[in-house]
Amino acid sequence: MKNKIRLGILGGGGDSLIGIVHRIASNMHDNYEIIGGVFNPNFSENVKFGKEIGLNENRIYQDYEKMIEEELKLDKSERMEVVSILTPNFLHYPMAKKLLENNFNVICEKPMTTTFEEALELDQIYKSKKLTFAVTYTYTGYPMIRQMKEMIKEGVIGEIQRVDLQYYQGWINPVIHNENKRSQTWRLQPDKSGISCCIGDIGTHAFDMLEYVTGMEVKELLSDLNYLYDDNSMDVDGTILVRFSDKIKGVIRTSQIATGEENSLKVSIYGRKGGLKWEQENPNYLYHLSESEPLKILKPGHDYNSDFSRISSKLPPGHPEGMFDSMANIYNGVAREIKGKKEFEGEYPTLNDGLRGMLFIEKAVESHKNGNTWVKLNRN
Repeated sequence: MKNKIRLGILGGGGDSLIGIVHRIASNMHDNYEIIGGVFNPNFSENVKFGKEIGLNENRIYQDYEKMIEEELKLDKSERMEVVSILTPNFLHYPMAKKLLENNFNVICEKPMTTTFEEALELDQIYKSKKLTFAVTYTYTGYPMIRQMKEMIKEGVIGEIQRVDLQYYQGWINPVIHNENKRSQTWRLQPDKSGISCCIGDIGTHAFDMLEYVTGMEVKELLSDLNYLYDDNSMDVDGTILVRFSDKIKGVIRTSQIATGEENSLKVSIYGRKGGLKWEQENPNYLYHLSESEPLKILKPGHDYNSDFSRISSKLPPGHPEGMFDSMANIYNGVAREIKGKKEFEGEYPTLNDGLRGMLFIEKAVESHKNGNTWVKLNRN
């Protein structure tokens, strides 16, 4: 185990969906060993879960402050090197801040914070350190998304003209129509989730994906959000027009009340010479469109893919890879940087991606509240 990175985890215990994704992903490339953490605010449940995943009780801590205090007492060869934050949104900022201040590398769930101001503070601390900070925009780890990114960078589809991203879910639909349920769902509570539900939860995924694959930054947006009920202060649906420039425009469509939808993230990028399309629910297929040639379907693991795509595939062609594998590629990117082996731009989403995500959330809400007006994505 000596060559493995010592990983601590905050949150993600019990029946947490995202907890098991992170734990499996961290093990996939044999880079990490989970050595401790805080998994549940209830200490007895916390200890019980920690033991279930094979941890020594003395590395299962009461809270994150105590964890940091005790870990700093250990020799550097024993203490945690990276800590993953898998808690509800409102805890991301205080945990990440304390970890950065005490020189721990961080892997943080999205959205990175609950406000843009908090994100700026983390950015200032991060810039004063020599640390790694990743934000888990999970879907950027898919091999064919990385192939799309490389093809766009190499000019395969020419200058971009149009972008279209859809992220539809239906899980909030039965919740939102029940007054009692919506009052008890943390994602619909501003004090725990921030100012946005749908845009903060899945819209930020679509926004990060857009900037990730194109390599460009959105300059302006106009949003129209849907709250559905007067007593619900959090958006559950939205349509956002985006502009990279006067000539490059598009749309981000997000919903958590798209009845019957599961996790329908779709990415379509159109250039002067062709287009590229990808769907998260069928992630092993990248569609290359052209006016002059038949439709091409690219799949992971083949030699015709870029080096970046190929290092992101663990299996031979024809063996499906999914969300666990995608998250594992982000963990692998962090490990490669810590070990000095990073080769490619975009091996993991950075703190700046988290910062841009928070800017996007706040500007989307601002645009809607201003009467659906265009707003610039700048820090002022």
